[in-house]
Amino acid sequence: MNKLIFFILSFAIFTTIFSCKIKQTPTEVITQKDFRIGFYNVENLFDTIDIEGKADEEFTPQSKKKWNTERYFKKLNDLAKVIDGMNYPAILGLCEVENATVVKDLISETSLKNHNYGFVHFESPDFRGIDVAMIYQKRFFQVLDSETIEINFPKSIIGEETYTTREILHVTGIFAQKETLHIYINHFPSRRGGLKASEPKRTYVAEQLMKSVNGVLSKNQNANILLMGDFNDEPDNNSITKTIGAKQLPKIGSNPSLINCAYELDLMKKGTYNFRGNWNMLDQIIVSNSMLQKDGKLKIGEFQIFQKEWMMYKSDKYGLTPNRTYGGPNYYGGYSDHLPVFVEIRVD
Repeated sequence: MNKLIFFILSFAIFTTIFSCKIKQTPTEVITQKDFRIGFYNVENLFDTIDIEGKADEEFTPQSKKKWNTERYFKKLNDLAKVIDGMNYPAILGLCEVENATVVKDLISETSLKNHNYGFVHFESPDFRGIDVAMIYQKRFFQVLDSETIEINFPKSIIGEETYTTREILHVTGIFAQKETLHIYINHFPSRRGGLKASEPKRTYVAEQLMKSVNGVLSKNQNANILLMGDFNDEPDNNSITKTIGAKQLPKIGSNPSLINCAYELDLMKKGTYNFRGNWNMLDQIIVSNSMLQKDGKLKIGEFQIFQKEWMMYKSDKYGLTPNRTYGGPNYYGGYSDHLPVFVEIRVD
């Protein structure tokens, strides 16, 4: 079924053109109804400083990568260009950011400074020093609480290996002065060592995620919950379908608690990461069933992958791929090796 027709039949909720560029002060009543919430793996957004205890030496001027201030600020402005193309989402989850400094620079030293973004970030124990974070337009989202979900792998999964990963970010707030929204930002362990060999790590992280999600649902079965991230698994992999339990958009007679907005595009062989010519749908947005109900105040609409010609590189071997910043030590000066995703959301 045509994607547009599918979503019109499923939701029939959007009648106005989205815009995040309405001029208003934070004290004004929000009259806007249509918004975007997105996620972007920004591919190694590091500063140029070597921090003791972190494996960040490759992103310094002395390294083979020759990462320097000029390249750093080019990267920031390139990412801002992508976010501008996405029409400045009300909320944007990020992964592969090194620290709070790079997130602050992104929202204050680029075109994003004109949109009054705030951010939430916690330092995590990831062995490479990369974290997840969230930026948000302050006029559209009020943070009530934020926390991280720790990931402490048992020996049954990692053995004697010293392995740490990024924590999950959980932010609770009021969206568009209307409804409480729980947001979880994820960056699951990579597929290093192979899909099957690395799967237990992602399954374990998914289990920790769901302990928190189920805790929220136990208090309010109609809670508005949005999971986003680079899951390093696709919508039909076990960590997503079995552990998280995220399903396709509900059919008649079914009522799954969590719905994977990326599922339909994945079935169409679309993706956010090109691995040797094959598109993988690693970056996904998953929502609670309450956000698809006709009587709900927050309603999810179309899920999209943001892709523009200027973000892409045409490989002779693998075709069109996201134009990345680095390939090994080679500097390409691109945006990211992932494409960002977003969903339309209506507030009634």
